[in-house]
Amino acid sequence: MLAIDPATKLSFNRLISNGDLVIVYERHDNLKAVTVSESTVLQNRFGVFKHSEWIGKPFGSKVFSNKGGFVYLLAPTPELWTLVLSHRTQILYIADISFVIMYLEVVPGCLQRAGSARDDFERTGLSSLISVRVRDIQGEGFPSEFAGLADAVFLDLPQPWLAIPSAAEMLKQDGTLCSFSPCVEQVQRSCETLQNSFTDIRTFEVLLRTYEVREGKMENLNGDNNGSNGSLPCKRRQRSNGSYAPDSIVSSVMARPCGEARGHTDYLTFARLK
Repeated sequence: MLAIDPATKLSFNRLISNGDLVIVYERHDNLKAVTVSESTVLQNRFGVFKHSEWIGKPFGSKVFSNKGGFVYLLAPTPELWTLVLSHRTQILYIADISFVIMYLEVVPGCLQRAGSARDDFERTGLSSLISVRVRDIQGEGFPSEFAGLADAVFLDLPQPWLAIPSAAEMLKQDGTLCSFSPCVEQVQRSCETLQNSFTDIRTFEVLLRTYEVREGKMENLNGDNNGSNGSLPCKRRQRSNGSYAPDSIVSSVMARPCGEARGHTDYLTFARLK
C-alpha cells in the first residue's frame, strides 16, 4: 500500500448535487451521461424528468416521470463511462482496461501518458490527477523531461513501433510498456522493434462473453414422477397427437449468452525494459 496525498484523493459523494454527472439508465442497452442542472428536464419515451427532483437523492435511485415511467440514476463508474463515452476513436472496454492496469502494475503515484480528451477528465473529476498534452509522439517522441521517470507507458497509435525507442528512454529501470493494436500486422512490426530494448514480450487477446440472466417459465414434464421426494410415480396425461401434457408450469432463472457479444477488439502487447 502507498500513502496518498489527501488533497488528490478521489472522494465520492453518495448524494446527487447540482452540477454532478450521472448515468441515466433507461434499459440495459440504453444509457446516457447527463449533467444535473436544477432548471433542466430530461425528456424521453418514458416522460419528462425534472432534474430538481434528482438533487439530494442517492446514486442508484429510481426516479419517476410525469407519466409514471422511470429511470435509474447511476454513478459514473469506469465501466459505465466506457459505455456512454463519445467514441471519437476506438476505445478500450472494461476487460482490456483491467488487463492493461494489471500488467502495467499501475498503482497510485505512477506517472503515465494520458491519451483521452481533457474535457472527459474534467467531467469525471479526474483533471487534478492527469496532465494532458498534445504532441506527435510518433514523429517527435516523448518530452525529454520525463526521461527515466515513467513507471509504465501505454501506446495507442497506428504505428507504435515508431514511438517504442522514445518510450524506452522514458521508462524507469524494469519499467513496462503496453501497446494497443487492432491488427496483427501492427503487433508483428512492434514486436520486431521491441526486441532491441525490451524483454519478456507477450501479446494477449482478451475475449469477454456476457450472459443475460432473467426469470422465465418452463414446462415441468417430469414433476415428481421420478419418486425422488418419496411419492409414487403417476401417469402423465397424453395428448391426441401422442405428446405428453406438462405436469405444471414452473418459474426458473435462466442464463444465456448475449446476442450482442463482442468478438475481437484488439491485441495487447506487453514488454519489460531490459
